[in-house]
Amino acid sequence: MTLWADFLHNDKRLINKWKHYFPIYERHFSQFIYTPATLIEIGCGAGGSLQMWKQYFGPHARIVGIDINPECKRFAEDQIEIHIGPQEDAVFLQRVIDEVGTPDIVIDDGSHIMSHIAASFNFLYPQMLKNGVYLVEDLHTAYWEEYEGGLGKPTTFIEICKNLIDQLNADHSRGALAPTEFTQSTMGIHFYDSVVVFERGAYTQKRPLQKAGALERITERFKARLERSWFNTR
Repeated sequence: MTLWADFLHNDKRLINKWKHYFPIYERHFSQFIYTPATLIEIGCGAGGSLQMWKQYFGPHARIVGIDINPECKRFAEDQIEIHIGPQEDAVFLQRVIDEVGTPDIVIDDGSHIMSHIAASFNFLYPQMLKNGVYLVEDLHTAYWEEYEGGLGKPTTFIEICKNLIDQLNADHSRGALAPTEFTQSTMGIHFYDSVVVFERGAYTQKRPLQKAGALERITERFKARLERSWFNTR
């Protein structure tokens, strides 16, 4: 059963997700199936997605829901726990981390307000495990004023992510941009319609490599000599 099939056969609590998100989830989360992973989902909705994650990741996963609505407490069950508080509050988030431990996966499906998304990311992302995945969804709100959005507005999470692309590549900026903790702990940033996914990890030494058979190496050296001779005789 795939996550999409789980969704189509859902007969439990309501799940509210965009259709095109499911391949994204599978692409970035499949490595955690049947592992003792800790997943934090910001925004509990009607509770169905928490049950979906529990079914998808299997019997060893710890599913943690965060929401400001105290009524979400009723979604707690075996493997699912609920913490009530604002996603932008670092003190609250630290209490959650102290209790549940370092998360493998964070899904931000919370308020969708730009400053809230940024605050949660800035606090939680550096605390994740080295192979963790941080996914922010419903980022079409980055273009909507009622969520502090707007095309090209520098404080939207979309614009923040554009700057993070430079940080990801800071090692190649020839000193124009100093590498940051984000540079050193991030393998990749993946952009999709309304979704951004961050993959944590650390590279070994970054350097270009060449590999070829003996005949190919001799041919390339011969071609290089011919090119040098041609330039020297011009």
